[in-house]
Amino acid sequence: MTKSIIHSDLAPAAIGAYSQAVRAGNTVYLSGQIPLDPASMQIVEGGFAEQTHQVFKNMKAVCEAAGGSLSDIVKLNAYLTDLSNFATFNEVMSQYFTQPYPARAAVGVASLPRASLVEAEAVMVLGE
Repeated sequence: MTKSIIHSDLAPAAIGAYSQAVRAGNTVYLSGQIPLDPASMQIVEGGFAEQTHQVFKNMKAVCEAAGGSLSDIVKLNAYLTDLSNFATFNEVMSQYFTQPYPARAAVGVASLPRASLVEAEAVMVLGE
């Protein structure tokens, strides 16, 4: 099995020892995205909804760099520092995904990098 590293300048550069995504066969493993503006590498201004939009914009850029799209995501894991934002997360997510939706987990966590309110990672499967 060969693996290839996926990178997009339209998504934030990795801020640690990881790649934005790794493709193995027709499966792409997308690292967690926090709401960093790719140009400034700062958390976007606004609240939870604005941060969630940026997470999905970043994820979309990485999906496209891998030759896919958000609709190719089969599993999404979301991490929220406050589960009272769960309904907002669902509303924003519905603006980026259509049915059939990917499988998903949403987990409440104590904190995230750079004091982000939300992070999401995914698994994408591309056509053969």
